[in-house]
Amino acid sequence: MIQQVNSILEKLNEQLNFIDLEIDDEIKRCEKAIEITLKAKDNLKKIVLKNQFKSQNEEIHFFKDLKPQFTSKLIYYNMIYKIEMKRPNGGNRVLKKYYNNELQKLKAYFDNELDFYKYYRSGSSYLDYKYFLRGEYDIKLALDSYYFEADSSFSTSCDFKVARILANDLIQLYLEDKLIMIENKDFSDKSQRKPNTKLMWTSSKVALIELIYALHTEGVLNNGVADLKDIAEYFEHIFEIDLGQYRRVFLEIRARKADKTKFISALNEALLKRMENYDELI
Repeated sequence: MIQQVNSILEKLNEQLNFIDLEIDDEIKRCEKAIEITLKAKDNLKKIVLKNQFKSQNEEIHFFKDLKPQFTSKLIYYNMIYKIEMKRPNGGNRVLKKYYNNELQKLKAYFDNELDFYKYYRSGSSYLDYKYFLRGEYDIKLALDSYYFEADSSFSTSCDFKVARILANDLIQLYLEDKLIMIENKDFSDKSQRKPNTKLMWTSSKVALIELIYALHTEGVLNNGVADLKDIAEYFEHIFEIDLGQYRRVFLEIRARKADKTKFISALNEALLKRMENYDELI
C-alpha cells in the first residue's frame, strides 16, 4: 500500500510542478492545483479504506509523513487563492502592509501551536501513538475542533497539524517572495552595454533553478557573497524569464527520489562526451 501511496504522491508533484511553471496567473494556477490535488487525495483515501496497514508503525508513518504531504498542498493553494483574491488595490506601501499582515497570521499560528511545533520539528516520536493512530486521542492535548468532524477512518488527531506546518513553510516563502518583488519593482536598471546577440533560455525553468542553486552553493559569483535572490533576479533579467516561486521549486527538486541533480548531471555527461570527442570537434 505504501508503494501505491508514494506513486500517487510522485505523480501529483510532477503535475503541480508543471502547473507552477506553465500557468502564470496565480488564481488560475491555484484553482487547477486544488482540482488535481483533490483527485489525488480521493484516490489516496480509497486505497487506505480498501487496505489495512501491516502494523501500527506503518499507520503512524502514513499519517505522520505521507498524508500530510497531500493535505499540505490543498492548504497551501487554498490559502494562496484566498490571499490573492483579497489582495487590495493600491501601491507598493499598501501591498507590503497586506503581505506583512499575512506573515503575522502565520506567526500567530506558530505561537499558538508552539508545543506541537517543537515536538514535530525535533523529530520526537514518544507521542506518535496518540497523534498518528486512528481512534487514539487525548482531549487534554488541546485537539482542533475540525478533528471531531473529520472522517475518523481517514484522520488522526494531528495529521492535519503536520500538514499545516508544511503548508505554512511554503506560504511563508510565497509571501517573502512577494515582498521582495515589491521592493524591487521600482528599481530601474542602469544602462549597460548590450551584446550584439540576444540569448534566450530554451531549457526548462526547473533546469535553470537547479543551475542557479548550484552556482550559489559553489559560491562562484561575487566571491561567494552573492545572495540567492540576487542571482535568481539576475538570470530572470538577462533571460527575460519569470522563475516564479523558485525556492518552492527547489524544495520539489530536493524531494526527487532519483537523480536530484538531473540537469547538472546531464551537463556533466555532455561535457565529458565532448572532451572525449574533442579531436572531432576542432
